[in-house]
Amino acid sequence: MNTNMISKEENILFAAEKLFAEKGFEGTSTREIAKDANVNISMISYYFGSKEKLYEKLVEYRMNEGQFFSKDLLGRTDINEWQKIERVIDQFSHKIRTQKCFYRIMQREQLHTKNPQIVEFLKQTKMGFLSMYSQILERGLKNGIFTKNPPIYLLHSTVSGTLFYAFNAKEMYKEFLNETEDEEAFDERYYTELNKHIKYLLKDLLGYEENK
Repeated sequence: MNTNMISKEENILFAAEKLFAEKGFEGTSTREIAKDANVNISMISYYFGSKEKLYEKLVEYRMNEGQFFSKDLLGRTDINEWQKIERVIDQFSHKIRTQKCFYRIMQREQLHTKNPQIVEFLKQTKMGFLSMYSQILERGLKNGIFTKNPPIYLLHSTVSGTLFYAFNAKEMYKEFLNETEDEEAFDERYYTELNKHIKYLLKDLLGYEENK
């Protein structure tokens, strides 16, 4: 498979992502990105125009993955609304676990970014996820899958808040539990238990009974 056409641009994006996560947007230079991506600094100008535009492209690239997933999920007729909620949790948790650099950037930069495009893009993306939750909840209530109708912002906060807090506190929990497993083994168990816990909470919040 020939990936040369896409790999150079993505290679720069992923190098920038790692550096932004470590040093922040302001603390990262285009020279460092070029060095880590093993490209000439002029390639960054060629593909993106500026560091700001590169940052915008990175956010768009990662967020679009989630938007495509949402549209596909809402259109599915082979699974019920509870199974759609389960897929949302699994997908969200998987992304936080496997795209650690990006989520570190998002948590840091969305508090400090002065880039209006990024601010607006993040807002629209979050509104899109709220809309997805709303549609799944509405259909689930209509089809009798759910029996409770919690405020949608609380549903969203329960999933996002629990996942992000657990993501940030993982090392503390590992120390508290005196775990000596390697990182990968602990991650696997940690995120599996986290997924189960969130699903358990949402079953109660939504009034979903498995063997109804």
